[in-house]
Amino acid sequence: MNFDLSPEQELLRETVRTFARERIAPVAAKLDREERFPYELVSELAELGMMGIPIPEQYGGAGGDTVSYALAIEELTRIDSSVAITVAAHTSLGTMPILLFGSDEQQERWLPDLASGRRLAAFGLTEPDAGSDAGATRTTAELRDGSWVVNGSKIFITNAGTDISWGVTITARTGDDEISNIVIENGTPGYAVSAQMQKLGWRASDTRELSFEECAAPEGNLLGPRGNGFRQFLEILDGGRIAIAAMGVGLAQGAYDLALAYAKERHQFGKPIASFQAIQFRLADMITEIEAGRAMVYRAAWLKDHGRPFALEAAMAKLYTGELSHRVANYALQIHGGYGYMEESAISRFYRDQKILEIGEGTNEVQRMVIARHLGL
Repeated sequence: MNFDLSPEQELLRETVRTFARERIAPVAAKLDREERFPYELVSELAELGMMGIPIPEQYGGAGGDTVSYALAIEELTRIDSSVAITVAAHTSLGTMPILLFGSDEQQERWLPDLASGRRLAAFGLTEPDAGSDAGATRTTAELRDGSWVVNGSKIFITNAGTDISWGVTITARTGDDEISNIVIENGTPGYAVSAQMQKLGWRASDTRELSFEECAAPEGNLLGPRGNGFRQFLEILDGGRIAIAAMGVGLAQGAYDLALAYAKERHQFGKPIASFQAIQFRLADMITEIEAGRAMVYRAAWLKDHGRPFALEAAMAKLYTGELSHRVANYALQIHGGYGYMEESAISRFYRDQKILEIGEGTNEVQRMVIARHLGL
């Protein structure tokens, strides 16, 4: 077994790490406080080729592997989750459906703008009454005169309402027992995007409610065969969980970094609190768990890169790192004491940003369901 990263992967990690520290860290708190989308940072990430890491070069992507993509998401989240989820949702959920299921014509038409980061893509699965039970989708799409006429709504959708948003791939019922995926481009009549939703965390990311009223999309916007939507979005979620698991590791590492630095600086009883065994043991437990979670994420990514089954490992990694990030963020804030409870403290942002990692891309309970099914239960 070889756990070394390739020179290309090492370079990518260092490039993203440096960018995150020098460009994102100085403005992350302000963006969060103002709930402002980071257009300039996204543009700079696009210039670095980070908005399409796993997309083939022929479409304008970086042609990187899943491990490289996980490394980038981890390093971004280590500094700020809002920027990280913007990249992850655009890549894993927004762009991947076009790459995996789009026709040659669809790929040539849409992927260059998406892989280059000139435009942002979204994925519309969740509805007000269809979250964990995605099969309960109520949005409908009826084929009329060469168009899919869509009616319904989606909620908690990332990247759908920015100035550079391209469109959204939605799941819709195209028959009584049939779900299909259809692309709805921004500006299509009958497609409306709500105002930015206010959130506990990820405040600088774009989150919207979408509504469709007699929204007519061209028949050619159907992704893959009609009725394959359920299978398609399950495959998309499997891959997306690797990115969210990488976010769990990145957030935990970032929270640990803050706690370690604070423990060395904060003095009580005449010496740094890092000299107390209680703090030392807590930090030791935190970094041990982080390393375990990182190994799970990289293994799931490696399996995917080698064309092996990875859905079980992705679900386990997502479950473990989501709960890991909860523990580490909580312990890190405890080490900060009262200062950690203040909004001016970076750890308070990490604490707020963490919770969604146990909910998005399938709740902890859904991950356990997925794992149980793989066990034959």
